[in-house]
Amino acid sequence: MNGTVPWQVWALLSAAFAAMTAIFAKIGIEAIGSDLATFIRTLVIVLVLGCLLALSGQWQAPGTIPVRTWLFLVLSGLATGASWLCYFRALKVGQAAQVAPVDKLSVVLVAVFGALLLGERLSLTGWIGVVLIATGAVLVAFA
Repeated sequence: MNGTVPWQVWALLSAAFAAMTAIFAKIGIEAIGSDLATFIRTLVIVLVLGCLLALSGQWQAPGTIPVRTWLFLVLSGLATGASWLCYFRALKVGQAAQVAPVDKLSVVLVAVFGALLLGERLSLTGWIGVVLIATGAVLVAFA
């Protein structure tokens, strides 16, 4: 399924859903604490992905997954959880239109970490884009 759809489409859908996440979360955390909101969101994600895996036949026995894969997916999960906790706390006290762009500074950090840790290379135009993303996030955050 995902081999026939260009990565750009998936990335744009990700951005659209991330935008909806910020708006829905900002409304949803009005009456509860940010950590409980994160927990509820996580339960929904676990249930939806469990159904998706079951219905699509993609479930794989945990013992067949390599240890290195487990290690890095667990680390990724811990980082995701920490990110979500911080994001929801920021949304609780800040404006969604300011919190979300600062959160997207992750794009800048991914470019830097990708270059330093993974040996990925961006063109000069790519790095200019990264600088513009950083500049835009800072401008929106402090506007």
